[in-house]
Amino acid sequence: MKALDDLLQKITSGEIAGADAVQAIRQAYFADLEHATLDLSRAARTGAAEVIYCAGKSPQQVADIFRSMLQHGQDILATRADAACWAAVQSVEPSARYHESAQVITHRKNTDAQRAGMIAVVAAGTSDLRVADEAAVTAEFYGNPVLRVTDVGVAGIHRLFDRLPEIRTARVIIAVAGMEGALPSVLGGLVSCPVIAVPTSVGYGANLGGIATLLAMLNSCTPGISVVNIDNGFGAGYLAARINAL
Repeated sequence: MKALDDLLQKITSGEIAGADAVQAIRQAYFADLEHATLDLSRAARTGAAEVIYCAGKSPQQVADIFRSMLQHGQDILATRADAACWAAVQSVEPSARYHESAQVITHRKNTDAQRAGMIAVVAAGTSDLRVADEAAVTAEFYGNPVLRVTDVGVAGIHRLFDRLPEIRTARVIIAVAGMEGALPSVLGGLVSCPVIAVPTSVGYGANLGGIATLLAMLNSCTPGISVVNIDNGFGAGYLAARINAL
């Protein structure tokens, strides 16, 4: 934010003017990569840099965006990254890290102290782990301590009760579930903090690729629950980080 403020001050004072001022503003706010237009000022506006969504992009396009963000000194989070994307990014920045189970690539230069509040990521089943891991890695990337709790779905609810004392220490809970999506409703009735529900596409035919789970969570009778889209672990982790920063 300071760099942008300094630039605007130079333009206001006339130190930079005319075409030079226009070019300086363009370079400060976005970078044109032909196949992508990188939003360089997002961190100043929202507190977090633009995130690379790798699905649908070629490995070379992902690597180009990664390189540009490195050149501008930004922390980098890339989601839905397969092995090919990871190989391309490695050629650009060998110190980047690949979280294989979450399909996320991270690179942090700005290592701020961790926030005080903890985020709990609670997965109903092992089959929900990819989405849960995406949420956990995202929350950790933004400086949050994360408690991971796995395979505590309501089919064996005693497993959830066994971990409940730990879960209740969290400031925000991310509940990840497929099938009938009951876990967030149960958790919402047992804790005092916000619960973010993440429906997954895990389930048999009538699950309809997660639509049945999504509708079940949207229709929960338990107050205090918000719902993100199907398999959107990133969205849940980002939202939890925002809540924990309040």
